[in-house]
Amino acid sequence: MPSATSDTLPHPLDPLSTGEIESAIGIVKKAHGDVFFNVVSLHEPRKAEMTKWLEDTASAPRPQRIADIVVIAPGGKVYDGLVDLADGKITKWELLDGLQPIITMEELVAVEHICRKDPKVIEQCEINGIPKEDMHKVYCDPWTIGFDERHGSKIRLQQALMYYRPNVDDCQYQYPLDFCPIYDAEKETIVAIDIPKVRRPLSKAAPINYHPAGVESAGGYRNNIKPINITQPEGVSFTMSGREIEWQNWKFHIGFNYREGIVLNNITFNDKGTVRPIFYRLSLAEMVVPYGNPEHPHQRKHAFDLGEYGAGYMTNSLALGCDCKGSIHYLDAEFPTRAGSVRTIKNAICIHEEDSGILFKHTDFRDESMIVTRARKLVIQQIFTAANYEYSIQWIFHQDGTIQPEIKLTGILNTYAMGPDEDTQGWGTQVYPGVNAHNHQHLFCLRIDPNVDGPNNTVFMADTVPSDAPVGSPENYYGNAFYAKRTKLTTTGEAKTDYNGDTSRTWDICNTSRLHPYSKKPSSYKLVSREVPRLLPKEGSLVWKRAGFARHAVHVTKYDDDQLWPAGRHVPQTSGEPSLGLPEWIGNGQQSIDDTDVVLWHTFGVTHIPAPEDFPVMPVEPITLLLRPRNFFASNPVLDVPPSFCSTPSQVAANGKGVTEAADRMSRLAFGEEKANGSVNGIGNANGNGCCGADGVNGTNGTNGANGH
Repeated sequence: MPSATSDTLPHPLDPLSTGEIESAIGIVKKAHGDVFFNVVSLHEPRKAEMTKWLEDTASAPRPQRIADIVVIAPGGKVYDGLVDLADGKITKWELLDGLQPIITMEELVAVEHICRKDPKVIEQCEINGIPKEDMHKVYCDPWTIGFDERHGSKIRLQQALMYYRPNVDDCQYQYPLDFCPIYDAEKETIVAIDIPKVRRPLSKAAPINYHPAGVESAGGYRNNIKPINITQPEGVSFTMSGREIEWQNWKFHIGFNYREGIVLNNITFNDKGTVRPIFYRLSLAEMVVPYGNPEHPHQRKHAFDLGEYGAGYMTNSLALGCDCKGSIHYLDAEFPTRAGSVRTIKNAICIHEEDSGILFKHTDFRDESMIVTRARKLVIQQIFTAANYEYSIQWIFHQDGTIQPEIKLTGILNTYAMGPDEDTQGWGTQVYPGVNAHNHQHLFCLRIDPNVDGPNNTVFMADTVPSDAPVGSPENYYGNAFYAKRTKLTTTGEAKTDYNGDTSRTWDICNTSRLHPYSKKPSSYKLVSREVPRLLPKEGSLVWKRAGFARHAVHVTKYDDDQLWPAGRHVPQTSGEPSLGLPEWIGNGQQSIDDTDVVLWHTFGVTHIPAPEDFPVMPVEPITLLLRPRNFFASNPVLDVPPSFCSTPSQVAANGKGVTEAADRMSRLAFGEEKANGSVNGIGNANGNGCCGADGVNGTNGTNGANGH
């Protein structure tokens, strides 16, 4: 066979291919026999090695392809390993003590089948009023047990949140059961059942469903929605080379792994011919969903959806016209099965452009001369399902250099049984008869590995505050002065900071060695995030100990190759004593983070007090934040984006008028006018007098003009 060339070799940051996964599994099986494979994933190249290769891909040594391996051997023994795929050798094989690896999809599926056959579960179902012959109508959502001091972490456990479906098409979450079995994965059996002191009978309420038959029976679908068609007749504006994408002035690599899902690397921006580095790596690194009901066993309900189940493992296969619209480019994902084969998730990532409204606009009130330029954005998206909830993860790139991570929450509330007229004590809301939806939070941790004009960066906290000078003083005579107070975070201890809405607090990632020629301020990217609830479980609580990353809105650490996941490498059944991940890495907080290679960890999210409007399926709730260039570009970086319409004062004076007609044919139809002018005089065809259509072509036709404005 011909030897591989640099053009045929995978990019060092590409996920493992099917062949590489199979090769790694074969090497491990040959050495260690039959084991269960929890992880076979890319072990990312060391940053120093990767950086040298990125600087000189022609001559620098190419990083080796290494597989990160986690297996469970007979007897419940857990091993971490590394496999050098080029040499075909295992270079690391470490037995772990008291740690449980991520839970695979196969393990989750197994719990329901065991519950349906277990005599003690059947007995509890009968107490709830479910006959034995209806056990096929009993369902469960398997969760990691979190941590339960009665069982510890040596035994691999899951808890089963139980439900009933009278009909296979009914929503199970409207018929929750009041007991909780505990499943031993090694023995494949139910080892205990948590039963409440006060039993709650099975709800007899009529079903409320969101599928078509349910909606039709409740009155039918609304019929006043007209189609919206999204077309790009000339194709997309981005190009792909393998998994590297170029769009507008952006260029970056799109990775994907079992745990974080989308990982973006080597993000650069072409600034008028100069390619400037901005971020080395961006990912959603962890999340925790603590529930607020203190009754046992609900204290165990605090899922770490990434560390315990994996955003990659749970990701959806996306569908055109449903999850994504327009001209879409898809990327697949390959993962191992527990038995050692390979499963493929088709269309795990969708990449597309969207119109993004107005990019900039100004109208001169004197003569109505105007310029308006429409924006577009690039969206890199995945959607994963964590039992009841769906999370749409979008990485949105804007033309002006802004990166906008956005998360959209939907799916179904996690529910629990409640008796007639039962008081929820404020810990939840009755969203339907017999259905108690507990209060909870969704707290996400963003891992930001900056490279703002180079690897040495410094983080500042910025607060907008009034002047210290009193009213009447020479410095602030009228008392109106305010400014942005910037506080340098010099150590990991100082960097443990929280959001302050009173001061519109932001955080600046700065290259202090590169000052802007006008502002004299350092080249920066600003973290703007306003949806930052504090962790509500109290200090010393189980969640507080296990989710150390969520204690503060921002942490900053000095870069370390092996510090990727803020709750620790192995999350299931950790006790939080000691707290793993960020608290462990920060230690006494004395390490310097001034003008060096740093990582910023940002925890943000939402506190959800459920309401009936969230049931039986929840409308999307978006959470968004921004990474914005500040003192980075010489001036507005999107002046070169072709305008949708522009008229200068001299053009207005020459023509006598500016825009004469702003209603396009679609607008006329909306107001019931049966006939519309075939050519709409105004935006989109102003005879080429400085007016640009959607594609920036002077004097374009009315169709393009209407689309562009």
